[in-house]
Amino acid sequence: MEHSGGEAKALWWGSAGLVLGVTGTSVVVAGAEHGGRLSVALVLVLAQVPALRRLVRAPVAVLAATTAAGVAVWALLPAVTLTGALLAAQIALCVLSATGPRRVSAGALAAMCLLAPLGWVAGGPAGLTVYLLTVVLAWTAGQWRRAHGARIRAETRRAVTEERARIAREVHDVVAHTLSVMVVQAAAADDVFAERPDQARQALRAIETGARSALGELRLLLRAFGPGAQEGEDQHEDQYENENEGEDSAGARRRTPSLARLDELAEAVRAAGMTVHVCREGAVDGLPAAVDLAAYRIVQEALTNALRHAAGADEVRVRVAADGTGVRVTVVDNGRKRQGGSGSSGAGRGLVGMRERARLVGGSLRAGPLPGGGFEVVALLPAEGVS
Repeated sequence: MEHSGGEAKALWWGSAGLVLGVTGTSVVVAGAEHGGRLSVALVLVLAQVPALRRLVRAPVAVLAATTAAGVAVWALLPAVTLTGALLAAQIALCVLSATGPRRVSAGALAAMCLLAPLGWVAGGPAGLTVYLLTVVLAWTAGQWRRAHGARIRAETRRAVTEERARIAREVHDVVAHTLSVMVVQAAAADDVFAERPDQARQALRAIETGARSALGELRLLLRAFGPGAQEGEDQHEDQYENENEGEDSAGARRRTPSLARLDELAEAVRAAGMTVHVCREGAVDGLPAAVDLAAYRIVQEALTNALRHAAGADEVRVRVAADGTGVRVTVVDNGRKRQGGSGSSGAGRGLVGMRERARLVGGSLRAGPLPGGGFEVVALLPAEGVS
């Protein structure tokens, strides 16, 4: 377990204050009638304060030094309980238990328990019990702190992994869909370049529009996921976009993936030569942002799969039905039925990503070939209980 400089300094101040306040006061009270011994005992107590400064870096050495000093204080002034005299050592044991290897801290615990007979000498059964109890509690508190830190690190690693997976899905959705459309459009432009130059120019303009749209979405991803991404992308903004430098946040929201941009998505696929029918039922304006984004990405991936994998498909129907409880998204293509009963493929990362998106917002998704040919994707995404 690592400690920052501020945490180490706070630990030192707290430990030093506790030792001076508890052990120092006990020594002053117990040694009031022992002038010479009192002076030596106070020096031993004060000597533990600078030692505690290295508590985080060298807990074993600090434990050894404070144990020796504590036993010496108790030997000089037996009226000071062994538990009070070894307070600094118990703090060091707690820190060692929290930060050091378990076998080392367990050995240190056993070594401190060997001093238990001194507790018997000083206070009988009660003194022995109190000493053992405080030592074991100090070690146990360190173990709890260790487990707590491990749990936090595990949660952090899991959050980072989930965030990386989400970024990968976003990049995949943006790049795969746009490149698929661009490849089809480029092939079409090449086929008609000589005979129908106007149609070839139209395809090239569609490629340019799709590329700009993809760049805009990738910029949004960089803003959201990379604290330093904005600086890098701003250096090249004029190189890729003919937009005003003072574009406001409303312009950024217009580029944000949403069911409100469904017509743009369909138009890009139409430009690639496929007929796309879009049917809307109900209003999608009130959907939670997470559901809106998930629905958009599911439609995008389904259209990409139809464009890339549906054998013989030239028509896709998209139906989005929203009500107060959620939204139902249906995408069906008319691809030919394959031998063996399999329809459109796309059963790799694309379908996995769609199912994961639906699951993350509490919904469900089913996808598969239809008996008469074609491939159907149906997603049910609830709008309630989603932020």
